[in-house]
Amino acid sequence: MRRLVIEGLSRSPRQLPAWFLYDAEGSRLFEQICQQPEYSLTATETALLEREAAAIVASLGPGTLVEFGAGSARKVSPLLAAMEASGQQSAYVALDISAEHLQSACDQLQRRHPTVPILGICCDYSRLEALPAHPLLSGPAHLGFFPGSSLGNFTPAEARALLAQFRRLLGPAGQLLIGIDQPKAVARLEAAYNDAAGVSAAFARNLLTRLNRDLGANFDLGAFRYRARWIPEASWIEMALISEREQTVTVADRPWRFTAGEALITETSAKYTPEAFLALAAQAGWQGAGRWSDPAGDLSLHRLVQAD
Repeated sequence: MRRLVIEGLSRSPRQLPAWFLYDAEGSRLFEQICQQPEYSLTATETALLEREAAAIVASLGPGTLVEFGAGSARKVSPLLAAMEASGQQSAYVALDISAEHLQSACDQLQRRHPTVPILGICCDYSRLEALPAHPLLSGPAHLGFFPGSSLGNFTPAEARALLAQFRRLLGPAGQLLIGIDQPKAVARLEAAYNDAAGVSAAFARNLLTRLNRDLGANFDLGAFRYRARWIPEASWIEMALISEREQTVTVADRPWRFTAGEALITETSAKYTPEAFLALAAQAGWQGAGRWSDPAGDLSLHRLVQAD
């Protein structure tokens, strides 16, 4: 963490890895964001999964569902229920960076699906060299699950690399079911990441709290304001903490000078049309094999298979 923070603060503009946001408190705040009326992505994707679960499961076939960045692990429940209803052999492996959040999510999911084998693995999925050796991961057909449009938190180059890594982790017979948020009106996008209740702002500021706690930093949370804005040339929302004044902050035993108005980018969230996403996936060795979308066309679930 120290090394990555030093790298991120040395960049121009300054930007830290988005996964730093997800300590126990950050994970709790993100769950609150998903419940805000402005943030429709979670409700839209959940409804789509519930409506299309049987068709998706029939398309995927049997195997172990491996969710990258499971969070609350609520979105997988319709898929597991459809697998159970069809008599299809199923198991579920959740990968997440927050151990406390992961334990709670797996416990709740196991109560909802007592007959499904469930395993939680605390890790940074973006840096895994291989899936851990475990009986649930010994079969040939691994079904990757990456909902929530989380791919948008990566730059296009990083997203390509991550999709290629998923391909390696899931194996030659692996498939990937991935949720992709699509472009929409700018006002809707910016409101979704700057809710009226201020939860998104608290989520971003919690990053400074974590740096103060874990790296002995001395950020004054009141000296930074939150900003979320659409960057059209990049097709993403940029979320940042803006320094309200000139100040020097100690982080990782080093002084860092912030000018008034300088941004510390906490994360970005790219939006892809279906065509743009499939073109990106093709560069990582995947091809589209199915797509499901909500009636308004706000979000897509893509089933990817490995290209020949």
